[in-house]
Amino acid sequence: MKTAMKNVNLDKHSFQAIADLAYRESGLTLVDEKIMMIQSRLRHRLRALKLDNFTDYCDFVLSESGYDERKQLISALTTNVSHFFRENHHFEVLLSLVKQKLPTLRNGGRLRIWSAGCSNGQEALSVAIKLYEAIPDISRLDVRILATDIDPKVVQFARTGCYSERLMNGVVCDLREKYFSQDIDLNDEKTYTARSEVHSLVQFNELNLLGSWPMQGNFDAIFCRNVVIYFDAKTQTALWPRFHQMLKSDGVFFLGHSERIADPSTFGFRCSGPTTYTPIMA
Repeated sequence: MKTAMKNVNLDKHSFQAIADLAYRESGLTLVDEKIMMIQSRLRHRLRALKLDNFTDYCDFVLSESGYDERKQLISALTTNVSHFFRENHHFEVLLSLVKQKLPTLRNGGRLRIWSAGCSNGQEALSVAIKLYEAIPDISRLDVRILATDIDPKVVQFARTGCYSERLMNGVVCDLREKYFSQDIDLNDEKTYTARSEVHSLVQFNELNLLGSWPMQGNFDAIFCRNVVIYFDAKTQTALWPRFHQMLKSDGVFFLGHSERIADPSTFGFRCSGPTTYTPIMA
């Protein structure tokens, strides 16, 4: 008789194997205190694979045939929490930068913004809405927002542009009416879908920050908020120069409210505001 899934426990050896794999694959640091949370989040993967215990799961996910399952594992372990217009002061800095560049944009210039670790897409759409509010004819300009995340499930969700009432926190009524179409889902709950003119400014792609970055050209602004908090100091230190390299010399780099670059000048940055960094001009 098979063990009831609710009683399947994550042993320390399996936890360490999963933690090591998560670190190698995505930079996620899983501490011992999180073992119960990891156990809870991964039980559904055992059910999906019809496995009886975490030892068998580890054997599978670490095997050559478990390559696709590793993405499912990272997806289960990743915390995808985001909100519209989170940390509004960053958007004000962005708009100030964009307004400075507006004459160049109207002369055929381009503007590129990257939302790294975009989760369900609220951050990228917040940027798009802010830009539309400031520049109503922005669709005529060469402005694009790249939104990336390691989790293919949230990338697919973001591509739909459809949000429940709960996920619309932060969007005032006027903006809901202007930039979203309202509908009712199968559970008789309100849903809001981003209108095409806003959603078309954003391209959603899957990307592992620890892997290669195939983007060509530099960005005017990079948002990487509430992402590196899950990385250890070694992984963060490896990422800062890469972000610096992807940023234009007059660009701006945003982190989450609890994130900092320790000794930013070492990586070519200076702090220009709360969790806001700009390249040091040569």
